[in-house]
Amino acid sequence: MFDVREKPNQVERAFLVAACFDRREMKDAEDLLEELKELVATLGIGIVGAELAFVREQSPRYLLGSGKTREFIEQARQLEADCIIFDNELSPAQQRAWEAEANLCVIDRHEVILDIFNMRARTKEARLQVELARLEYSIPRLTRMWAHLDRQGGASGGSGGGGAAAARGEGEKQLEVDRRLANRQLDRVRRELEEVKKQRDTMRKERSRVPVPHAAIVGYTNAGKSSLLNHLTDAAVLAEDKLFATLDTTTRRYTLPDGQALLLTDTVGFIRNLPHDLVQSFRATLEEAVLADFLIHVLDASSNHVADFFRTTTDVLEELGAGGKQTLVVLNKIDLLDPVTLAEVQRQFPDAIPISVKTGQGFDALHHALHTLLIDRVVRLDVAIPLDRMDLVHLAHTEGKVLQESYDRGVADLHCVLPRRLESRFTPYVAEPGGQPRVAQDAAASNLES
Repeated sequence: MFDVREKPNQVERAFLVAACFDRREMKDAEDLLEELKELVATLGIGIVGAELAFVREQSPRYLLGSGKTREFIEQARQLEADCIIFDNELSPAQQRAWEAEANLCVIDRHEVILDIFNMRARTKEARLQVELARLEYSIPRLTRMWAHLDRQGGASGGSGGGGAAAARGEGEKQLEVDRRLANRQLDRVRRELEEVKKQRDTMRKERSRVPVPHAAIVGYTNAGKSSLLNHLTDAAVLAEDKLFATLDTTTRRYTLPDGQALLLTDTVGFIRNLPHDLVQSFRATLEEAVLADFLIHVLDASSNHVADFFRTTTDVLEELGAGGKQTLVVLNKIDLLDPVTLAEVQRQFPDAIPISVKTGQGFDALHHALHTLLIDRVVRLDVAIPLDRMDLVHLAHTEGKVLQESYDRGVADLHCVLPRRLESRFTPYVAEPGGQPRVAQDAAASNLES
């Protein structure tokens, strides 16, 4: 199997670089650089320095000007960094130019996020999606792996330059072999993902046979989505105070205090400047948000960037085709806010439900909001179900709430609340005056006519 090796040595000390091309966006660039520090720390890499540069015009070769490039490389060397990490996305050519100039490993935010995803992936689907994204990112950068042969060849001298030609030939040959192997691997991963997608589609069809309302929990990474799912359903989903702790979707059934049931699905978190190929690679997983009946958008109310995080998530949802879906916004982590700050956040999101998963504060209001969302999706019925249709009695108990139940004259009399999408299955048994279901009355009338 082909193995992509962008970073041949263990990276331990990183020097971070960010470039901003509009002075009006310097504050945003500073915030993104701080977020990059969190991402890098998630990988266990130490940060020895960080610089933000305003650049009037992008350099095709280095992104930055040659003067800033030399300045930052010198800083990285003095700080004994073994890697330079850019917040901006570098083209393959720019990445090669920086590595040749610095003689250090050079990566960008895109590759950092890929590494985190690779570290977090647990299920087969998540691992395949990460592998797909990594291959698509790495194949254009394969030249980096053999650049050392070009440098060795250029330095070998020799009569007629034979050493240089031989080294380049060896590198070019190996590069071509690796490209073929990588493309074969890419085809294999796509085929395997297609099979996983078919399995996911089958699972969705199974869920739709017993149609319970379905909500997808979405939001910025580390907002508390998995913690909310765990709190509501006693699920055992990994919930850590880390970026991208969850890459796999988990669906659990939840019953509100009033008996209404719904399915809740946890989804992968979003982040600013999330690489487009990662969105595409995880499209099958993110489709849970597209296909859900409504969304629960969880925000970290304690973050200074809560409005930016909200926009980032809604932008990605728009890209996926879920932008117009009914959404309940939840402000999590309010236990970390003082009353004045909380009031300010609530002014920004007046319809949001403030909660704390940690303390349980606000969950009565959340239950009420969910009840309001679901009320139009349920119907209250009095039905008289023949005993040979106990499957419907069981369905009423498992997918709705039976308020009263009695058995007489060979029927089960139920007063129940059911998902509206199940109404047609129970309509033939709606009890008329006298307690008989319509189907029984129709049968009696038919017998009289004959």
